[in-house]
Amino acid sequence: MQPGPHNAITDVPGVLVGQVERVDAPYLTGTTVVYVPATAVAGVDVRGGAPGTRETDLLDPVNSNPGVNAIVLTGGSAYGLDTAGGVMRWLEDRGEGVRVGLGANDVVPIVSAAVIFDLGRGGGFQARPDASWGSEAIAAASDGPVALGNHGAGAGARARSLKGGVGSASVRLDDGSTVGALVIVNAAGSAVDADGVLHGARYGLGDEFAQLKTPTEPPPPAAPGRNLIPGPAMNTVIAVVATDVPLDKAATKRMAMIAHDGLARAVDPIHTLVDGDSIFALSTRTDEAAARLSVTDPTALAQLETVYTAAARTLTRAVVHGMLNAETVETPTGTMPSYRDAYPSAFRN
Repeated sequence: MQPGPHNAITDVPGVLVGQVERVDAPYLTGTTVVYVPATAVAGVDVRGGAPGTRETDLLDPVNSNPGVNAIVLTGGSAYGLDTAGGVMRWLEDRGEGVRVGLGANDVVPIVSAAVIFDLGRGGGFQARPDASWGSEAIAAASDGPVALGNHGAGAGARARSLKGGVGSASVRLDDGSTVGALVIVNAAGSAVDADGVLHGARYGLGDEFAQLKTPTEPPPPAAPGRNLIPGPAMNTVIAVVATDVPLDKAATKRMAMIAHDGLARAVDPIHTLVDGDSIFALSTRTDEAAARLSVTDPTALAQLETVYTAAARTLTRAVVHGMLNAETVETPTGTMPSYRDAYPSAFRN
């Protein structure tokens, strides 16, 4: 198995990504939108103890809504949920959503969302995303390469002592189908072990992370993180995993559940009471001819397990790419060093 051409979630047919961010003081935040123009079957699994989410109940397999038009991952904590309204209005203007009337725009777009805590990272507590950020992000969505690191919702992200950010990865399975992941790494836990090695680097495909060495530098000073270390909260890893394998709603939710294993391999500790760790899952195959795989079908189990294993491992790899592409930033409360700047010897020849 090999990564797709972009090694990003946009390698999954039907998935587009758009991002906006502001890094000029007092801002250090942004918004990332995963847009599925043809819609997608969707599921979600929330395991962190302090989540900020929108339209997650609709994705429960016992409820009637079949899927989503877009998923928003954003900074701004609960205030950032406003960005989903901008995405909804953009979709409404184009008549995309659940049809509820006879007019061309009589629709209700289904837009799920999850937030990270990055309030005040750039110096201003009120400097946070609003609805216009959501509309700008979805308008910029494309199926091309995904900007990683300090982009979109990753602009103000932090992982314990280090700068976090947007990460993405993909894999082409042996049957030609694709699994992709996109993550915002903003954890109370750490993405590196006691020796400074990225937890998830061992899961690279082929020589994906072969250039990384065990660093010789000591770890950077601990950053504030409520409960784990004194200071204000800084928390939550949010992600989307996607595939073009046709899954029913329950099977898609199961993919979100198993993808959390990928976070547990990449961040330690994970799912704490000060994190809102949430993962959305998408199955973009929407043609009626495709028989959807079900967790209750014994003949589908082998294929499902292949997809689920790929989703978890791809999410682990996405976390590593988020950390490797993050860039050091100076904030009013101090430096957020990138992994590259904190551990330069990890990249020695």
